[in-house]
Amino acid sequence: MPNVAIPAQFEADPSAYVWTHYAPEIGMAAGQYSLAVYENSKLSMREMEAARMRTAQINGCALCLTMRADRDLFGHIERSGGDVAKASSIRDNTPPDEGFYDDVENWRAATGFSDRELLAIEFAERLGEEPKGLKTDEDFWNRMHQHFSDAEIVDMTFSIGSWIALGRLTHVLGLDDVCMPTMPTMPHAA
Repeated sequence: MPNVAIPAQFEADPSAYVWTHYAPEIGMAAGQYSLAVYENSKLSMREMEAARMRTAQINGCALCLTMRADRDLFGHIERSGGDVAKASSIRDNTPPDEGFYDDVENWRAATGFSDRELLAIEFAERLGEEPKGLKTDEDFWNRMHQHFSDAEIVDMTFSIGSWIALGRLTHVLGLDDVCMPTMPTMPHAA
């Protein structure tokens, strides 16, 4: 049940109502931020999904936990006014299977992740749970720099940051019990 008032006609997509009604300028910017991540991240789909799923588990967002890249991502981008072709051409979009998602929570014991995927999960977990300790962990940063360029690290940090913020907003306001929302898009100039 939402923790803010949602008119009956918006019950199927309460996020769109909340973002455009209560804080439209911020909601618009948040929607563009989310689209920018999905359209422009150069991380592989598996790396993105590893970090996104671990963030969803930490946030507790039911909607985020049930999202699957192969089934939901491109429809979400399209419904939100984004460019699916751009998102499709920028990275390896090989979708993970269901076992991949099942293994994210117990990633330390899992055997099916690449080194980069494991680091993406660890980064998401630590950014979400212990950012103060993460900043000064030289061992972690040495491992990150062995596997990712600085541009990829910044890309991943922006991506995880968007999932932390928007997933927590969705969960805390009780908007996460419905299907994939439509993100607000910038109005087109006439």
